[in-house]
Amino acid sequence: MTNRPPRKPISPTAALNKAAALCARSEQASGDIYAKLTGWGLTTEEADGVMKQLISENYLNDERYARAYCRDKMRFNGWGRIKVAFMLKSKGIGKSHIEAVLAEVNEEEYIATLRRLLQAKWRDVRGKEPMQARASMMRFAASRGFEPNVFYPVIDEVMGGDSDA
Repeated sequence: MTNRPPRKPISPTAALNKAAALCARSEQASGDIYAKLTGWGLTTEEADGVMKQLISENYLNDERYARAYCRDKMRFNGWGRIKVAFMLKSKGIGKSHIEAVLAEVNEEEYIATLRRLLQAKWRDVRGKEPMQARASMMRFAASRGFEPNVFYPVIDEVMGGDSDA
């Protein structure tokens, strides 16, 4: 481990350019960008000014970020609404943005994703005693952030489709 000297604070203009470049590459949460700005040595007032400018120039938009985050996590990570909402809240996204984005979720795709995940899990737990297998699948679906009223019928469908269940 080496002891690095503390970083030299950068100017608000340089921070604005750096943050704008970061936001242009990929969607960012305003809370994450604010943390970066203060980490780069900007005072609270300077960071607030940079944030206002990024928002006014449409580099930062929490609803747009929430929409992209929700779409990606559901599609690529197989997350449910509960987990997505929790993670967005932890990133400082407002409740109104979270609710708006989750309302846009296509229900058929959502259930198809859950069904695909549970079918894969069923292949792993198939040899277990039926109650243990069902409990394992329930824990799995809950850990992925799916709602119980959504995953109970899908578990019944997946387990009922097998003559060993």
